[in-house]
Amino acid sequence: MPSPLEKARQDPNSMKARILASARKVFGEYGYNNTTTRMIAKDVGIDISTLYYHWGEKQDLYEAVLEDVGDAIQHKLNEIERNVSGQSLTTRLEIALDMMCDYLFSHPEVPNLILYGYFNKAPNGVTLDIKMTEHIANIAVAMELAPNKNQISVQARARILAVWNTVLNFISAENFFRPMLETDREHYIQVVKETLKFILVPAFTADK
Repeated sequence: MPSPLEKARQDPNSMKARILASARKVFGEYGYNNTTTRMIAKDVGIDISTLYYHWGEKQDLYEAVLEDVGDAIQHKLNEIERNVSGQSLTTRLEIALDMMCDYLFSHPEVPNLILYGYFNKAPNGVTLDIKMTEHIANIAVAMELAPNKNQISVQARARILAVWNTVLNFISAENFFRPMLETDREHYIQVVKETLKFILVPAFTADK
């Protein structure tokens, strides 16, 4: 029998899908501890009983949101890998940063959910940790920091985390950083991409 998440994906216009989309947004804005199912139900425009009927308890919905986010990140990484295949390391990095920034700026709840997971205690150990380990392995191989996904050094993992956390913070902290730069959103996104490339591309290609 399909899970509620699978059903939501099969029919993006269904009530399950609408609730999931709102849950991603609300959990991403307030975190698990400060979000209630009533807040999500209000955002969708339904009563609380309808939410429980489709998704069960708050933790069930949160787990589905994290699984959905983890799968979406992996899908984007796979897309990036297809786009950079056969290119030089410099080109791969530039394309990867552009595509990942575009995706995350368009889905700000994703970096927010990841950062909330870092700094706030999740219910019963529900986190993105396992997915993130897989993502780091895929990125390390794509960037030629490791020969395969089973041979990734601590140094390579740390370098990937440095890139990942820099990107997440630029996006999650946009409302804090952008006024400091005194610029509009479109220019901010452009500057973030340029800055990431300025710092990260030389760092990753220096010994190549």
